[in-house]
Amino acid sequence: MRPRSLALVAALAVLPLSAVSLGVTAAQAAPAPNAAAPRVSLPNTVTPAVARSEKKGDVPAEQQLSVAVSLKLRDTAELDRFLAAIATPGAPEFGTHLTPQQFTDRFGPTQAAVDQVRGYLTAQGLTVSAVSDNRQVVDAHGTAEQIAKAFGTHESAYLDPQQQRTFFANDAAASVPADLAGVVQGISGLNNHTVRTTRNVKPSTPAAPNAVTAAPSGFGPSQYDGAYNLNKTGADGTGVSVALWEFDGYSSTNLKTYDSQYGLTGPAVSTVSVDGANYDSSPGEGQGEVELDSEIVRGVAPKATQLVYEAPNSDQGEIDMAAKIVADNRVSVISISWGSCEPDTTASSMTAVDNSFKQAAAQGISIFSASGDDGSRDCTRSTSGSSVKAVDFPASSPHQTGVGGTNLKVSGSAYSSESAWSTAGGGVSTVFAKPSWQTGTGVSGTMRTVPDVSSNADPASGFAIYTAGGWQVYGGTSAAAPLWSGYAAQFNQKAKAAGQPVLGEASPRLYAVANGSGYGTTFHDVTTGKNQDFSTKAGYDQVTGWGSPIADALDAALLGGTTTPPTGGCTAAQLIGNGGFETGTAAPWTASTGVVDNASGEAAHAGSWKAWLDGYGSAHTDTLAQTVSIPAGCKATLSFWVHVDTAESGSTAYDKLTVQAGSTTLATLSNANAATGFVQKSFDLSAFAGQTVTVKFTGTEDASLKTSFVIDDAALSVS
Repeated sequence: MRPRSLALVAALAVLPLSAVSLGVTAAQAAPAPNAAAPRVSLPNTVTPAVARSEKKGDVPAEQQLSVAVSLKLRDTAELDRFLAAIATPGAPEFGTHLTPQQFTDRFGPTQAAVDQVRGYLTAQGLTVSAVSDNRQVVDAHGTAEQIAKAFGTHESAYLDPQQQRTFFANDAAASVPADLAGVVQGISGLNNHTVRTTRNVKPSTPAAPNAVTAAPSGFGPSQYDGAYNLNKTGADGTGVSVALWEFDGYSSTNLKTYDSQYGLTGPAVSTVSVDGANYDSSPGEGQGEVELDSEIVRGVAPKATQLVYEAPNSDQGEIDMAAKIVADNRVSVISISWGSCEPDTTASSMTAVDNSFKQAAAQGISIFSASGDDGSRDCTRSTSGSSVKAVDFPASSPHQTGVGGTNLKVSGSAYSSESAWSTAGGGVSTVFAKPSWQTGTGVSGTMRTVPDVSSNADPASGFAIYTAGGWQVYGGTSAAAPLWSGYAAQFNQKAKAAGQPVLGEASPRLYAVANGSGYGTTFHDVTTGKNQDFSTKAGYDQVTGWGSPIADALDAALLGGTTTPPTGGCTAAQLIGNGGFETGTAAPWTASTGVVDNASGEAAHAGSWKAWLDGYGSAHTDTLAQTVSIPAGCKATLSFWVHVDTAESGSTAYDKLTVQAGSTTLATLSNANAATGFVQKSFDLSAFAGQTVTVKFTGTEDASLKTSFVIDDAALSVS
């Protein structure tokens, strides 16, 4: 056992200087943090690029930097339960979405937490420039010297040899005073290495690479709407608003030309600035991406209102955009076609964005993200390189729907066949555990897999897009994400007319349909083709997910018209995510601070990480919980390994570990159960089949003589 300090399980994040005017000074010692209180280090706060880059010197002390301090959500176990309930048809809370104020009141950071962070930043000489309306982000700026003192960092200039570009980053993990550790999730802006890139591709042929033509070539709305039965839903997006998630601008003239060519009419596209960004007067290299997104959504749901959110291309810009979209609450669908590979993205930045995605789910907002265009090697054009198996973020977030890519063949405007696009993004996340809803034929492992669904993306079967003053053919999963977003806009229009809830968090509902008897009539199951490491197969696969939509039938299934629960037994699966805690973070568990750790004082059952409850020798309570949905008709067994280590003696139960499924107590262990090693415990949870249940461990320690309860390798197996 060891004396324990409550450690913050968090990470830091990133944002650029201006362009990259990195002045370099001679090496100097890192300034001492300007705070007398004990400090807590924030793990995983150094960009991996530092280890593979050449240090050139120090960022000048007077260089201005901006940071975004992300705050933790509250009552996350209840939030996970609520999100599962509102996405489960038949559950009492199904479709009971929250307003932004209701979400903030129940789950958001408190105003006291915001004031505490603001007060600390101001005391360190930083200027607080903004607080997000959902209280999840506090933006501030100051000199590099002030930033270094506030967060115990040292900012250096680096050269990335893979990308041949300079960037700045902190050399070692950041820290915050111990009294902030309970409220601070992470800090973004301490490096500017990660840049989001588009997920679109143009055909490259000897005859006409990147050709601009006077007349359209490639699929227009009649082909892709016809192929996926989007023209048979009876909806056009009327009354629905869609947000486009962008880091560049567009020309409204180009969008109007597309509309005119195909006879489309609808509300004018408008821009919403984030952090002062507005690229429309002089769009950059990403202009084609923005116009692709808008034109595909228009082609599927022409009457939907489009709001183009434009943000700085940085970690802070992305975090602030996510917070603003959900706080504004003006849309029910978000389309994302920009991303970065997980290994080259700072973990706390992803957590901060995912927290806003949780709020989106609670408010009934659907999110569709492109899965990437480098197959299962998403870092091919990034620092980690093509040798690393990786997936794209935000498509790897468990609170949105990742969209992969196919090659579509049509007969006129009717569906003919579909195969996997060979460089469609897909694979296994190394950051996010598999969510409870990710089950079914072809789904395996304990980590989140990508994509969830797919549609046409191969540039060889690309889309006609008007951009840069002419017609071009575009492909990429950047085209697939807005197509699915357009479908969601259609569905939400129909759901409202039928008096039903909007689609909301789409993946749990899409997986429920895919696992039902109507799968073959609601999705095109793509069973030919592969990317570098994964092949298509019947059912789910890590190239095309469940496949592409048969929109009218999928509408009927989601609205309750055709899909019935599967008969003939239960699909075997393991439902607990991150059961061995080897991700190094709690998610998708919710845990007391410091519970998930790899300290040497108590060994893990396997690997390096485990959940260590109590062990303080003082009055203390730790909790560890995860919410799962157990399919109807399944036999369910919860198992885990536990080691009880105590300084107590005798058979009196002073310190206790309670194991619960929902409100049912499965077991109570105590210091009297101490043993030299791990013991496996198993419990039958079949009575919870067809229900969403929270598995919870509560360790309670009295005021003297420590007892540690160590949990590892938890599983909830259904068959």
